[in-house]
Amino acid sequence: VLFTGRTVRAALDAMIAFGRPAKVELLVLIDRKHNRDLPIAADYVGRHVNTIASQRVLVELQAQGHKQNRIWLINND
Repeated sequence: VLFTGRTVRAALDAMIAFGRPAKVELLVLIDRKHNRDLPIAADYVGRHVNTIASQRVLVELQAQGHKQNRIWLINND
């Protein structure tokens, strides 16, 4: 799930420690769209979800043993 972009930034910093890559592409299952701290965008997105900062995204996949693929938005109030 792409949210603020800080985790992606940390991953990019770790990759640069091994040398400068010619190209980096980012694939995410869920792009939360709002509240991005850094100007990072995914090249490939499974689903765009409009959320607010107080919500959590829960993803259930059939591959994990669930009956169907679902995306839940949960309020953290």
